[in-house]
Amino acid sequence: MRLLETRVAPEWVDYNGHMNDAEYARVFSLAVEALMESIGLSAAGRRRHAYTLYTLETHLCYRREAHEGQTLRVEGRLLDRDAKRLHLFFELRDAKDNLLAASEQMLMGMNQQSGCPEPFPAPVAEAVSALPQSNTGEWPELAGRRIGIRRA
Repeated sequence: MRLLETRVAPEWVDYNGHMNDAEYARVFSLAVEALMESIGLSAAGRRRHAYTLYTLETHLCYRREAHEGQTLRVEGRLLDRDAKRLHLFFELRDAKDNLLAASEQMLMGMNQQSGCPEPFPAPVAEAVSALPQSNTGEWPELAGRRIGIRRA
């Protein structure tokens, strides 16, 4: 699912002349916000349900540099879900469809009044169930990886 289109802002460019690593995380965060809107958790939806999503874990893989003014597109896919969590995979691509970065994330639904995890409100759960979900065998190559130094 296509979630976000943007451009590399001048303030995102660092001393190396390309988009700073933290800004990749910002773009993926903006994609999460777009996903939230699509499942009924816009600002109004969060107020109505007293419910939001928290990021529990994220794994970001950098593949190519992005430069000032460059067009960026974020696409996402649902890898797994349960009553209150979403396991997502996002790809950041350029105008030529090159993979610039990927982010695997685990999000948790939270009751904003209690500050505790809680199942998705019914309308949100319904919207989540309508999202296309990848079968385990169809996961992207970069999904499910762990960080570490490979030893022979």
